Amino acid sequence: MDDVLKRYLPERSVAPCLALIRTNGVHLKIVSRRHTRHGDYRPLPGGGHQITVNASQNPYRFLLTLIHEIAHLIAFERFGRQIKPHGSEWKATFRDLMLPFLRPDIFPERLLPYLARHFKNPKASSSTDSALALALKSYDPDAEEQQYVYQLPEGAVFRLYNGKVFRKGPRQIKRYRCMEVATGKLYLFQPHAEVELVSEA
Repeated sequence: MDDVLKRYLPERSVAPCLALIRTNGVHLKIVSRRHTRHGDYRPLPGGGHQITVNASQNPYRFLLTLIHEIAHLIAFERFGRQIKPHGSEWKATFRDLMLPFLRPDIFPERLLPYLARHFKNPKASSSTDSALALALKSYDPDAEEQQYVYQLPEGAVFRLYNGKVFRKGPRQIKRYRCMEVATGKLYLFQPHAEVELVSEA
């Protein structure tokens, strides 16, 4: 397990993550990238725990996701199954677990202010925190090739990973209102949604 984690995590985070995995009886599965989630947790029959995390070449996203899911496990064990998955108990647990990792020998100094703001009130996913999501994406190996909704001009047509095509509309508070070309239905997109430009406005 130690050698596997070294491929995915920042070097200084491997030992404390391994300790959390072993202490909490986690069966960790690293799976192919899923576009709808970074990871998940579920209890196993007989009292075990399974956590899946997307394989990622971005060690900082992998670390956040792993601790996010371990926080679910610990919060449910400590407070019971009746709590909300991303309620106050989980937020406090996630914050407490992440605190020892928020240092410059684990995360780049440029990321630390974004993380500090995020952990004042952690969201259900780092992807719903646009500022943090964009900061994290800059450490993806293919960061220079990625395109995001916020970069496109209004009226531009773009394609998602699933093949659906949209036309970019105006910004509404934090997100962009975009129309699916095939159906005319309107959807709200986070600024950091990854897209493929089809045509300019």
